[in-house]
Amino acid sequence: MRRLKFLFLSVVLCLILSVGAERGLCVRAEGGDYYVGGMTAGFLLSAGGVEIIELNEVQTEGGTCSPAKDAGLRAGDRIVRVDGREIRSIRALNEALGAAGENEITLSVLRGAEQLTISLCPVKDRRNGDYKIGILIRDTLSGIGTVTCIERESGKFAALGHSITDEARHPLEISDPKVYLCSVIGVNRGMRGKAGELKGLLLNDKPFACAEAVLSTGLYGTIDRGFDCSKLELVDIAPLSEASIGKAVIYSTVDGTEPQQYEIAIAKVDSGNRDNKNFVIKVTDERLIDQTGGIVQGMSGSPILQNGKLIGAVTHVFLNDPTRGYGIGIEKMLP
Repeated sequence: MRRLKFLFLSVVLCLILSVGAERGLCVRAEGGDYYVGGMTAGFLLSAGGVEIIELNEVQTEGGTCSPAKDAGLRAGDRIVRVDGREIRSIRALNEALGAAGENEITLSVLRGAEQLTISLCPVKDRRNGDYKIGILIRDTLSGIGTVTCIERESGKFAALGHSITDEARHPLEISDPKVYLCSVIGVNRGMRGKAGELKGLLLNDKPFACAEAVLSTGLYGTIDRGFDCSKLELVDIAPLSEASIGKAVIYSTVDGTEPQQYEIAIAKVDSGNRDNKNFVIKVTDERLIDQTGGIVQGMSGSPILQNGKLIGAVTHVFLNDPTRGYGIGIEKMLP
């Protein structure tokens, strides 16, 4: 739900901290303690090092070469240390290369779940005098997920319903606390054996919240002042003991910026599941099936309501049937 592959991005512990109501404009109203989310949120993640996007050539006084390619580095590798020094940004890597000059350096590299040690010598770029190894890199990744709920008194929000990891299941951290509104501009439909995904555009001029924590149950933070909650539905929450097999609804955004309500069926309730897979759900709404094929990455955090109460959030999709997936109980997402 990661243009990284999260549906397990699927983004948010409502940390009820003593921040005071002046932090936001979520005005008190009758009807419940939590605003229902369903809107997509965009955020920036630390790559957990410097990720190689592409190998390239360096122009030196003696011709062109690529130390990285010659040493066996690949696109997708993450450089996490240089000569034992932790590397978490492009700036830190450039400083390490500059300090080494043309002397041999040792890189600690993550390639999926494997950790490698690779030695090479930087070369001097004749155009600007910088020392390089022939790589195009990034240190941040963009992701989208769905906001589950906002606590009306504190303005605290919860999203995603699961941890944020890369494809090798390494946990990722927020690199920028700003959380942005996101417009869904397309969908890669889910199909048997392959999860679909929402394609979103971060509205960088519209940060609406500040992220404060990434936990195993999602992304958490506080809504910014000025964000208007008045159009959102206010509901109470219900524990897993009140959930039952049968009809329910989810709120998701699969086009544009406005959440829509879709019908689902709860096929199983498992309050004791330690992997936070407390519900098995099935999408029954033909509108959603026509648009997405069912549950796709980016819908993680979509709130689940039954009998007018918030009971949980969508977290995972079944790869063998995209109309089916898992959900987490809302009581596990809240303190």
